Amino acid sequence: MKTRLLLLFAGLLIAAAFLVDRMPQDAEYHQLADSRSILGVTNFWNVMTNLPLLLVGLAGLWFLRQREHDGLLDAMYPAYIVFFAGVGATGLGSAWYHLLPNNATLVWDRLPMTVAFMGLFTVIIGEYVCHRGARRLLIPLLLIGAASVFYWQYTESTGVGDLRPYALVQFMPMILIPILLLAYRSDFGWQGVYWSMIVLYACSKLFEYFDYNVYSMGQLLSGHSIKHLVAACVPGLFLYAIARRRPTASGVKR
Repeated sequence: MKTRLLLLFAGLLIAAAFLVDRMPQDAEYHQLADSRSILGVTNFWNVMTNLPLLLVGLAGLWFLRQREHDGLLDAMYPAYIVFFAGVGATGLGSAWYHLLPNNATLVWDRLPMTVAFMGLFTVIIGEYVCHRGARRLLIPLLLIGAASVFYWQYTESTGVGDLRPYALVQFMPMILIPILLLAYRSDFGWQGVYWSMIVLYACSKLFEYFDYNVYSMGQLLSGHSIKHLVAACVPGLFLYAIARRRPTASGVKR
């Protein structure tokens, strides 16, 4: 019953998103508060602050190189890989975008982000609801995420850009994950980690929104640069959790 209600709610969110007008990309999005060039690197700090994302992604993949970890659900192993691979690729794609901010390079920032979003969403579904169903959802969710970016890219090329599908891919999991955490229970516990990850991600979006305001306070780092650093704490916290947590009941890993 809970699952059916959750699916109904997700369907209503999708329907509501397409009742609003198209959302073209704001041209001012590419105007960053801190555009300083250092050592010949344009937008130096916006580029370099992506390094933690790359490092956390690689650290996560290194941790996963051996499958025998008590903090992992074996059935969801592909989703853990997808999540950390998406995080690492986001570090590279975002750095590339910030070297030359435009819609064409933004694709390679957003595409790996959808991989990370859908990987984590699948992990949480698997750990809290049903690992068999989550495993079957992984590929379709990844395809939906990629399609949302390419759809936006195509609509921008036709002059009627539409970010609605991408916005759904980014924000709908952030709405559904708290519901999953409240409605279901995981055999691993450590639920507070997921709540902390949600809070950190929300903070990163606030820093992004107040890019110029933050930069004006001393002109050390911009809100956008700090956003990258805070965002890297999200997978970093998850990596810490899966390295330390243990199942609360016997036999749940297999």
